[in-house]
Amino acid sequence: MKRSILIVDQDDRFTVGLREELKKRRCRIFIACDRCKAQQIIESRTLQLIVLGAFTPRGDAFKLHQWIRSRPVTGSLPMIVVDLPCDEKKGYGWRRDEGIRLDAEEYFCRPLDLSQLVAAIETQLVHSSRKIRVLVVDDHALVREGIRALLDLQRDMLIVGEAADGWEALEKTDQLLPHVVIMDIMMPQLDGIEALKLIKDRYKDVRVLILSQHDDEDHIGSSWEAGAFGFIPKKSVSTELLKAIRTARRSRQRLRHYSPGC
Repeated sequence: MKRSILIVDQDDRFTVGLREELKKRRCRIFIACDRCKAQQIIESRTLQLIVLGAFTPRGDAFKLHQWIRSRPVTGSLPMIVVDLPCDEKKGYGWRRDEGIRLDAEEYFCRPLDLSQLVAAIETQLVHSSRKIRVLVVDDHALVREGIRALLDLQRDMLIVGEAADGWEALEKTDQLLPHVVIMDIMMPQLDGIEALKLIKDRYKDVRVLILSQHDDEDHIGSSWEAGAFGFIPKKSVSTELLKAIRTARRSRQRLRHYSPGC
């Protein structure tokens, strides 16, 4: 499968040269020369990496960086920044205070050998491909934020997106192809059990872990019959969810039930 990469920079020589090098490595390349175009591409495509360069007006590159990091779908996306040398920052390029607040996997300053940049890109793509891709589905934003805070600390996990109901979960699964879906059982419009059935009909290899405040046998049994890989009570999320996600990625044997002490 081709890896999709977005290059954002207003220097045509740089973007075209990098695009040609990456196309040799079976990458699908998108190019934007400003913040508006970049945001349109990010909202409409599933990307594996962003190369964020320099463009006018000055400060827009950092605004785009902040916007990318603030979104659930792209907050953990690998990013490589390619800046201008200090003596060439005539109205654009990264300011020193922006660099201090920069959250990126790699930082380069031109002029640079494209082979170095391509090597760094390939390293980040390999690293991110080894992570467990997780989609978090819950109608309560605070629950999603809590799970994200927990998973963001795990080096082997990557939250690729969030959803607030079953229909959105199905749509995001189609778009993002997660390895594991963490799904609340009680949601509006389409509940977790029905969404689970639809996901399993389409994607046999996607593992769905059901979350619920209710850990009675009826809820566990319904989840199991619908094809859930496992059932985790919300009171056990902090300790048992990580174990369940890792097991779901590496094992074919479903988890009947996780609870403290098991």
